[in-house]
Amino acid sequence: MKLPSMLIACLLSGQIFVLSAGEPQSLFDGSTLGGWDAPDMSYWSVEDGAITATASEENPCTKNQFLVWQGGELGDFTLKLKFRVDGGPKANSGVQVRSQVLEDGHAVGYQVDISQPDVAWLGAIYDEHGRKMLAARGQNTVVQPDGSLETTSLEKSAEEAISSYEAGKWNEYEIVARENTISVWLNGHQTAEVTDLQEEERELSGILALQLHSGPPMKVQFKDILLIAD
Repeated sequence: MKLPSMLIACLLSGQIFVLSAGEPQSLFDGSTLGGWDAPDMSYWSVEDGAITATASEENPCTKNQFLVWQGGELGDFTLKLKFRVDGGPKANSGVQVRSQVLEDGHAVGYQVDISQPDVAWLGAIYDEHGRKMLAARGQNTVVQPDGSLETTSLEKSAEEAISSYEAGKWNEYEIVARENTISVWLNGHQTAEVTDLQEEERELSGILALQLHSGPPMKVQFKDILLIAD
């Protein structure tokens, strides 16, 4: 369901989210996980004033985990958030947008990837549990009705994004969804864009979720999560 251009209030687990079109709304209070939920909450906590996803030797992450915002489905929006990654080269995460959640808790749909800067996933747009990579970092992709991909280059902007990235520190994503187009900026530099013309596969609305990818011990944190709904 696309959010209409009017005031929307969602009462969830005792927390009220008020979404007013065109105004930035905070989705995280900085101290609790109110309004967010996952099938296995053992991976999720609040540390340093940030939503924190942790895989450890004591609690290994053997399958992808997703923390889902409980405020309902989003259509057109702008999302801004800061993230920080602590782990080796296989540390991996992402932000699911316009997605759906399966019975086993796995999210499917568009994902803006998060990885270390020397790994190609960072800044890309992936179709989780679906068509896989839609726009690699540095690509502007048009998905044709038959599923074929036509790409043009955003290489210069993507290179500027990676140059601005500070490993182990806070970096910022801006994700914009308008009709059938999703665009991504990292630290103010565009890294990828997808215009999806494949009607039977695309989603024009869906849930928002944060991912902890299966793999070795790692910590991924998120804060300053701001949503502007159209």
